Formats: sequence, C-alpha cells, structure tokens
Amino acid sequence: MTQREFLNIVMPFKDKVFRLAKRILISTEEAEDATQEVMLKLWNNKAKIAEYRNVEAFSMTMTKNYCFDKLKSKQSQNLKIVHSNYEDKHTTLQRQVELNDSVSWVAKIIEELPEQQKLIIQLRDIEEYDYDEIADMLNMNQTAVRVNLSRARKTIREKLTNTHNYGIK
Repeated sequence: MTQREFLNIVMPFKDKVFRLAKRILISTEEAEDATQEVMLKLWNNKAKIAEYRNVEAFSMTMTKNYCFDKLKSKQSQNLKIVHSNYEDKHTTLQRQVELNDSVSWVAKIIEELPEQQKLIIQLRDIEEYDYDEIADMLNMNQTAVRVNLSRARKTIREKLTNTHNYGIK
C-alpha cells in the first residue's frame, strides 16, 4: 500500500479519532498524543489494513482501547477538564453566556455517566455512527446500544432540566 492510498483511507476519520480520544481523556494534549499513536499503529500495519472489513471502526476501537489503557496508567493523574467547543458570533452576550453554561452542564453530566453510556453518547450523538457500527466497536448487540443510549439521554435530560428549573446538580 502506498502512502497516498493509506492517507486516502485513514485521513477522512482522523478527526473522529481525535474527538473520541478527547472525550475519553479530556485533555487536548493527551488526545493529540493518542491520535498520533493510533495513526502510527495503523501506518505500521498498513499492509494488513486491506484485510479489515471496516478500517474506521477498527481505528475507533483501537482509539478506545488505547485511551482506556492510558487512563489506567500512572500518567492519567495529570489530565484536566477543558471544554470550549461552542462559539456563535451572532448571539448576544447574555445568550452566549447561557449557551456556554448549558454546554458546560451537558459536558459535566456526560462525564458523570457510566463509561459505556459516555462512549455511546460520544459515538452516536457526536461522531454520528450507526447503531451497528457502535455495536461492532464496543462488542455489544444493537439493542444494548440503543438501551444504553436511551438511558444516557434520559439522564442528561433529567439532570439538565433539574439544573435549569431548580438549580439542582
């Protein structure tokens, strides 16, 4: 496989690998390192890439496993939470503060979800993968993915509603 062929296969989903790594590791720097590691592993195994049925799903699984290994290691104690990925230049300052607050609350709520629900929310609602792709990546059946996604969304909705209505965390 030539370098051009490899890049044509891998580059379209490089950003998704980064976003998944960032969701799991939180730190932008750690997510960049994880993305680089996954891409390097893919490059080192480029001769075998053609054998994989779905290279993107394989890469996302590699990313998930690498990030979990990273969190288990001693290096994970330096990770910090930083979320600033929403910006709309056409809103008033008041509305922008409210939107940023809501995004922050949703991010905090997602971080409190069980690990599996957190991953499924990331893969389905942010990365927009299909249920069968998520099921393959997480070694689950499709029904379990749907149930976990439903529970995660319900938890987010309830906690966000309580926060906005009553100021309850």
